[in-house]
Amino acid sequence: MFAPPRVWWRPLDRLERTWLLLAFAWCLVLFAMMPIWLAFGRHNVPATAYRVSPAQFRQRVEEFAQKYQVGVEKGIPIVEPPPGDVYLLARQWQWYPILKLKKGQSYRLHISSIDVQHGFSIQPLNLNLQILPEYVQVATITPLESGEFSIVCNEFCYLGHHVMVGRILVTD
Repeated sequence: MFAPPRVWWRPLDRLERTWLLLAFAWCLVLFAMMPIWLAFGRHNVPATAYRVSPAQFRQRVEEFAQKYQVGVEKGIPIVEPPPGDVYLLARQWQWYPILKLKKGQSYRLHISSIDVQHGFSIQPLNLNLQILPEYVQVATITPLESGEFSIVCNEFCYLGHHVMVGRILVTD
């Protein structure tokens, strides 16, 4: 075994200085990009949140479903609300109700859970939110294409999690 020399470092040669300066410059570029991307990037989820008791939110969703119900599928109401506020409830192992939205219209989607933490993900789009009891996530969405979109729970919510799939139907 050889011990390192007493002065283990030596002055950097030209190549080491070049790589060190390039790495430092790249760090500065990435550091500057974070606030720029935050301000001008279109990746930020258009969501806000507020608190509500699970019982109050459940009541609000039930009233919403009764008011705008246009059908039923496997015991779950299909609702077709006008543009504006739309409510979606997460509970083990179901998204309630099935939403029928109009293409090109803006909706404020209020989502909450009444039991445990769930994950909200619209497939094949890239919208992901954490859904917690006592908190309502409000996301502004404007469907740009018609079709059927799946809502999946991407947060393990105990046995039965794999069957927690909801739907959003977008019509012209």
